[in-house]
Amino acid sequence: MTDPADVASPQALIADLDSHGYLADEALATACFLALRMRRPLFLEGDAGVGKTELARALAELLSAPLIRLQCYEGLGVAQALYDWDFPRQLLHVRAAEAAGARDPEQLEGHLYDRRFLVARPILRALETTPSVLLIDEIDRADDEFEAFLLEVLSDFTITVPEFGVIRARTPPVVVITSNRSRDVHDALKRRCLYHWVEHPTFDREVAIIRRRQPLASERLARDVAGAAQALRTTDLIKPPGVAESVDWTEALVSLGVDELDPQSANATIGAVVKHREDVEQVRHIDWAELIATGRRHGA
Repeated sequence: MTDPADVASPQALIADLDSHGYLADEALATACFLALRMRRPLFLEGDAGVGKTELARALAELLSAPLIRLQCYEGLGVAQALYDWDFPRQLLHVRAAEAAGARDPEQLEGHLYDRRFLVARPILRALETTPSVLLIDEIDRADDEFEAFLLEVLSDFTITVPEFGVIRARTPPVVVITSNRSRDVHDALKRRCLYHWVEHPTFDREVAIIRRRQPLASERLARDVAGAAQALRTTDLIKPPGVAESVDWTEALVSLGVDELDPQSANATIGAVVKHREDVEQVRHIDWAELIATGRRHGA
């Protein structure tokens, strides 16, 4: 499939994503379906590790399109996200032209800003690639000013390069924007998108995800990990585990030959599920036998 319009319904999209290893609930699939049909960016917000980035990867596989990822960070600007000029090549061009006898400054300047000297960063590359899926990951880590760069792109899928002109996408890319909500994203950006808050999965869905990602894990181990992870999310941790940590935790336990979770194996693999020193100290004082039992009762 290469055309987003070929997706027939949210229910069909659930099945299509399932075939590519992503288990979506009806609410998320509906938001994603509408974003594809309306050709609007999809803004996914939620805790880290709930599957926002994985959805973009699954969509790229489903659409047989390259996934072009822009990882946001503080200080991200136009030169890293949209485009930049290849100054070394421009300088070589000037020297070669002068060596060949070119003396007209205006003609030289005109050649300097040819498309061949324009370096396409992720956003421009996505506009020029058909089809493509553009993932703008963790937009909340970028500065407020960076959001202003995105407004033109998300409004009509164009980029204005002052020295060159306007570059417009022949076919708009599928755009997925994610946020872990470490800060509020400006309403002007959200208005250009369809919004969905991605919840932690239900117990049964988390078990299914773990079994899908870690097929060597026993049913009992998958249920133990899912139940324990859901119990940990109710504690006062700096960074509660997401489903990504549940999958990693299961992989660690399988690597140790564990078939069901117990206090000893939980303590031995705690670094796979919590990633802050304060959380590790807190979790080491947890009554694992009680927490595992609570998780099993939760999943019963």
